[in-house]
Amino acid sequence: MRLSRLLAACVASASMFAALGAASASAETFALVTINQQALFFNQINDGAKAAARDAGAKLVIFDANNVPSAQNDAIETYITQKVDGIILVAIDVNGVKPAISEAKKAGIPVVAIDAQIPDGDNAAFIGVDNEKAGEEIGKFYADYVKKEMGGKASVGVIGALNSFIQNQRLDGFKKAVKASGEDVEFLDTVDGQNVQDVALGAAENLMTANPTMGTLYATGEPALIGAVSAVESQGRQKDIKVFGWDLTAQAVKGIDEGWVEAVVQQDPAAEGKAAVEALMKLSKGGTVDKTIYIPVTIVTKENVDKFRGMFK
Repeated sequence: MRLSRLLAACVASASMFAALGAASASAETFALVTINQQALFFNQINDGAKAAARDAGAKLVIFDANNVPSAQNDAIETYITQKVDGIILVAIDVNGVKPAISEAKKAGIPVVAIDAQIPDGDNAAFIGVDNEKAGEEIGKFYADYVKKEMGGKASVGVIGALNSFIQNQRLDGFKKAVKASGEDVEFLDTVDGQNVQDVALGAAENLMTANPTMGTLYATGEPALIGAVSAVESQGRQKDIKVFGWDLTAQAVKGIDEGWVEAVVQQDPAAEGKAAVEALMKLSKGGTVDKTIYIPVTIVTKENVDKFRGMFK
């Protein structure tokens, strides 16, 4: 583990030196510390941040933690040493990363958190989705579907990421809305996809095998949704399982077209990345930003999916 931490710090340091070598003396340099670069969602954050940095004449370096929480701490410590002008953070462990954020604040380096809120943290701002509220929105949609299409009775299995604070919020909001609806919904097992596609696929297949009469699935993030969709297809259960989840993919759009993926919460990650860079630019010039900046979500169904097809071409 110590070796992996040192390697992560070295990678961050190397990236930082490369960026500083290319930067002009007057250009702001920002660092984006992300979770992984496997998920489309995180890459779209990167794209939005890159475009905003380019427009602002700033430099942006990106550190991929590859799903390792300690690597994020090491990267932040390295960027503090290198005296970047601001840090954008997509946190894995929202509590474990708090000391590093506090150290950045002490060094005069603002940290803007994207996607995952830092409870009572020293970050300058949070930009993203109200995950519990959006979980309630998809929960209400799900409950209405159960009422109208399933006679008011259903069973649901969950593919989550138990190490993800925000995905647990999405599940909490979903459960709250479903239980408040009064529909007869049985919550079955919640399996841990660990925010990794292959793991989520195996977990979803095991969940379906253990619950052969299960009628619906809820996936709390992109890897979980890909795993759920792939599992339904691999077991040929498109006719008897309906899927609900988060973060569109090409596979999910195909499922919507075929009629067994019913609804997907779609965020605007590129807008989050853009807003984060814009916030750091304001802060670097002595300005102020709102402590919380929410980016709206859309529930994508067969009625509005055409608006999102261009993302996957």
